[in-house]
Amino acid sequence: MQCSSILFAAAILIFSASPARSQQVSAEVNDVPSDPNRDCPIEFKNVRVESHGADRFSGDSQRNLINAAENETETVPTLHVDLDLTILKQKQAELGQCILSTQTQGSPEKAQGDCSEMLLLNFEMRHDGEAERDIPVGHFPGTTAFFYESGMTIDADGAPNAYHPDNSGIDDLQNAGAPGSWEGLAKDAQGEPFVQGPDDPFPGYYVSETALADRSKAVNDPARYVDASKIPFLVLPGGMARQLGARVGDFAIVFNERNGKSSYAIFGDVGPYDRVGEGSVALAENLGIRSNARNGGTWRGVLYLVFPGSGERRPRTVEEINDQGQKLLGQWETGISEEVCGGPKSIPPAPGNPSAN
Repeated sequence: MQCSSILFAAAILIFSASPARSQQVSAEVNDVPSDPNRDCPIEFKNVRVESHGADRFSGDSQRNLINAAENETETVPTLHVDLDLTILKQKQAELGQCILSTQTQGSPEKAQGDCSEMLLLNFEMRHDGEAERDIPVGHFPGTTAFFYESGMTIDADGAPNAYHPDNSGIDDLQNAGAPGSWEGLAKDAQGEPFVQGPDDPFPGYYVSETALADRSKAVNDPARYVDASKIPFLVLPGGMARQLGARVGDFAIVFNERNGKSSYAIFGDVGPYDRVGEGSVALAENLGIRSNARNGGTWRGVLYLVFPGSGERRPRTVEEINDQGQKLLGQWETGISEEVCGGPKSIPPAPGNPSAN
């Protein structure tokens, strides 16, 4: 059948690809028909395989094979990241058409099919107070994860070498605010930013903060915050996050539509109320996007899939982000199988962080 042939071909592409580095994977993107009545191949349902099926995500095949030998019953879901990207691109395009059709009452497009159930909100991007463009945020009915397409500006917050008093850090000091209204710097009770001492990673640099933090560490400790140069994280506006049920520490997967690369990530910082589409230096590097915090980033072509309620409001290691992201993506694939292929739909997982053990 048409769907079976296409998805089977996608599965072959996945397993014939060479193992990717940790937290990123390249993918071929092909069009997927939208016929909801076609059969869904078993490859896209809740298939369980031996743990070496995750090699292409972990970047450490030997470790996974050793773990599999030690615990032969441990399994991980078969994932289809290239197919996920294709499906999300298709649904994002449908959301765009949905907005256009709902803005025109009685339009033929709206009469043929209203996608409002998939549309969670229409985020209005603004620049210098002026409306710039709309960012539709959607989800598959019956699932909690939400997705949107935007560009990516680069966030260096949390990196110990992000900001310096003489503006020699990896990011422009104006992006941290200004005297009296510092936003990207850790401050004392009087609002004065902390400067790193001789025992800190970058003496003389400011201590840069992130919304996600290790509360067991002191406010002036650079290790309290999520290092943008090492940890792949995304940034969300506070109001949008609250409306969609996302909290700092939740997990996500981010796709670069232009080259097919993807990366697991964590919701690590809160950004301006009127801007969406921002990621850490490490996330940009994983996606093959220019990662310079001063002049890097991309205007469009980045898809974000966020799993609200999946975290514990605490920083995570790269390994933990990859592990939890992989599990959540597998659950999401199972949850959307009916929408994509018309097959039996599994009950979506309840919000919350699945155990890694």
